[in-house]
Amino acid sequence: MNSSRLPAAEFEVEEVLRAAHAAEEGSRTEPDLDMLQVLAADGTMASRLAAEIAGTTVDLGPYLVQDADHLRSLYHDMFLIRRFDQESTALQRQGQLALWVPLTGQEAAQIGSGRALQPQDYAFPTYREHGVALTRGVELSQILRLFRGVTNGGWDPRERNFHLYTLVLAAQSLHAVGYAMGLQRDQLADPSLPPAASIAYFGDGASSEGDIHESMVFAASFNAPVVFFCQNNQWAISVPSSVQTRVPLAQRAEGYGFPGVRVDGNDVVAVEAVTRWALEHARSGRGPVLIEAYTYRMSAHTTADDPTKYRLSRDEQEWQPRDPLVRLETHLRSAGMADDAFFEELAAEARAMASELREAVLSMTAPELAERFATVYAEPHPLVQEELRFFEQYEAGFAEEGKHA
Repeated sequence: MNSSRLPAAEFEVEEVLRAAHAAEEGSRTEPDLDMLQVLAADGTMASRLAAEIAGTTVDLGPYLVQDADHLRSLYHDMFLIRRFDQESTALQRQGQLALWVPLTGQEAAQIGSGRALQPQDYAFPTYREHGVALTRGVELSQILRLFRGVTNGGWDPRERNFHLYTLVLAAQSLHAVGYAMGLQRDQLADPSLPPAASIAYFGDGASSEGDIHESMVFAASFNAPVVFFCQNNQWAISVPSSVQTRVPLAQRAEGYGFPGVRVDGNDVVAVEAVTRWALEHARSGRGPVLIEAYTYRMSAHTTADDPTKYRLSRDEQEWQPRDPLVRLETHLRSAGMADDAFFEELAAEARAMASELREAVLSMTAPELAERFATVYAEPHPLVQEELRFFEQYEAGFAEEGKHA
C-alpha cells in the first residue's frame, strides 16, 4: 500500500462519476410501474383509481378531488410558490438574504400534501417546505425573516400547526413521532377531540440518517398517528439517490411493519389523494405510513451549491417535460377548465406578490442583540441575566473608549 496516498474525503472521484452517470441513465425512464400516478406527464387523467399499497388494493376514488375549482386552486398555489422561489433566489443573489433553499420542481409534492392536511394536523418541515407553509397559511415574508437573519424562527408554529424549519437533517422526524404520540394520548384522555395526525417531511438524503430509523421504530412500536413524507428529489446535495438506496425508499416501510407507497411527486392530484388516504389511515388508529414522492430538484440544493459540479444539464432537460406546473396547465386547458384570462390574472397576482415580498424584505431590520437574551427561556434565568449584564458592560466599554479617543 502506498502510504503517501491520502484517501478521498468522502468518495473516490471515479465512484462519484459512476454513480452520477447511473443516476442520469435512470432518470431518462419513468420509475417502476408500482409508482402511483393519476395525472400523466401529457396532462391526461387516469381512469383507474385503485392502487396497490403494501399488498392491499386501495380505492383512491374517495380521496381524489378533481372538480375544476379545486384543480385551478392547486395550480394557483403551485404557480405562486414557484414565483416566490424565483424572487427569493433573486433576493439572495442580490445580497438581501444570507442563503436560500430552492424548491423548483417539487411544487406538486408540497402543495398536494399540504392541501391534504386538516387544521388539527401538525406539520414538521425541513428547510425547503415553502409550499407546505403556503397551504398552512404562513405569511411567506415570515419565511424570509429566517433567511435574512433577523430571527431564529420566523413565525409562531402554534398558530398554523406548522413547525419551525429544521436545519438538522432528520431531527424533525423524531419530533413528529413524539408529537403524534402526544396526540394519541390526548385522544384517549378526551375522545371528543377531533382525530389528528402529524406529518414529517424529509428528503432522500435525510432518509439515511439514524434519526429516521429511530423515529420509524418508535412510530411502529406505538402505532403513532404519523405520516412520513419523503421527497425523493434524486440528490442529497451532490450524492445521487442510487448511492443512498438499492430499492425504492417506500419499500423500507415494510421492514418496520407499516405501509409504504411510492407516488409520482410531480402529479399534484395523486400526491393529494394518497396523502389524504395516509392521514386518514393514521388518524383512525391504524398506525404510520411512509410516502415516497418521486420528484426532481430542478435547481441547486441551496444558493451555496453548484449542481454543475456533480450532474449534467442533460439530466435536468430529461425532467423538464415532467414539470408539475406544465402538466396541470396542459390538463386545465385541454379539459376547458381554464383559459388565457385565468393564467394572465394569476401571473399578475404573482408579480404583485413578488413586489410586496421584496418591499417586506428590504424593510426588515434585525432586533437589538440584547433582545435575544429575553427569548432563551420562557422564564427569567439568573445565568442569562448575568450574561446580559456582562454584555451591556462590554458594549458600554466601547462608548467610553470613544469619549477618550
